[in-house]
Amino acid sequence: MNTTAIKQNYEEIQHKVAAACERAGRAPEDVKVIAVSKTVGLTEIEQAIAAGIQRFAENRTSLFKERSVTFPQQEWHFIGAIQTNKIKDFVGRATLVHSVASEHVLRAIDKRMAAQAAQATQAGQNAQAAQATQAGQSTQTAQAAQELLRRQPVLIEVNVSGEESKDGIAPSELESLLTIAATLDYIEVKGLMTMAPISHETVIRATFKALRELRDAYASQFKKAENIDLTELSMGMTDDYEIAVEEGATVLRIGRAFWV
Repeated sequence: MNTTAIKQNYEEIQHKVAAACERAGRAPEDVKVIAVSKTVGLTEIEQAIAAGIQRFAENRTSLFKERSVTFPQQEWHFIGAIQTNKIKDFVGRATLVHSVASEHVLRAIDKRMAAQAAQATQAGQNAQAAQATQAGQSTQTAQAAQELLRRQPVLIEVNVSGEESKDGIAPSELESLLTIAATLDYIEVKGLMTMAPISHETVIRATFKALRELRDAYASQFKKAENIDLTELSMGMTDDYEIAVEEGATVLRIGRAFWV
């Protein structure tokens, strides 16, 4: 694998996304392509960045932490099953957490973000005390306020297909979880995520359509909630992303197609 090969793969993905958007009457710029880099090393990520890829995703906290620190200028998404004792490795760092699937996890992320905000505020206050100039004080105050107001963007993972092997809440539980999310200070729900079953195209399409319909229904219901903005649909991987685009995906999680 080299930069040229990755760039060619990226261009092929972009071409297929654009064609799917045209079939669906959508704009290609409304679809974000994320390179799932869990199967490759740092060299391949460097090559991908050189090829123009700026969005990456990891499903293991250890890799997420290492790579988001190594390449801090890129977007890093967390897409794996969440263990609350490891959220410190990605909360506050992830551009988007795709895989929130319980009230327990939702509250754990909120609690961690609250602690980080408190630490940032204290650090800002300490810096203010040490500053001799009014300009310095104003800068530190603004920085502390910015950290205090920061929320972690997340998606709610929904097990639309009902497969026991897949994570995610049942569609019937979504309203309750969104209601809880609306009460939290350091969470911002940006949309929904799902995985389609390995099945016939009609089943895959029905899964993606069902997630879009859920999103549309609850976007209207929760439109007045300050921290809920159900605009994103994270659905579609290497084998089914064109169908996902046709059914309204805004975020594609693509791994193998980048690295073959």
